[in-house]
Amino acid sequence: MDRIPKKVDSKFRFVLLAAHRAEQMMRGAQPKVEVSGKKTRTAMEEIIEEAVSWDYGPDEELTEVGDEQRTETTEDLDGDV
Repeated sequence: MDRIPKKVDSKFRFVLLAAHRAEQMMRGAQPKVEVSGKKTRTAMEEIIEEAVSWDYGPDEELTEVGDEQRTETTEDLDGDV
C-alpha cells in the first residue's frame, strides 16, 4: 500500500479499486500482470502498474430541493437512467 499511484487520491479508493478488480478476476477476467498468490494481491499490482484503466465516474451536481440539498449525477439530470 506504500506504492499507490498518483492518480489514486486515497488509500480507501485504492482498496475499493483492488476489491472490484479482484472480484472481476474471480468471475473469470484474466490478470494483466503476473503475480503469484491471491487475486487481491494481483489486483493491487495491476492498479500500481496502471495495467487496468478506471475512472471516477460521472460528475455530480448539487441541486436544491426545498429546504434540503441532494446530490444528483449528470445521468439523473439528463433522464438517461
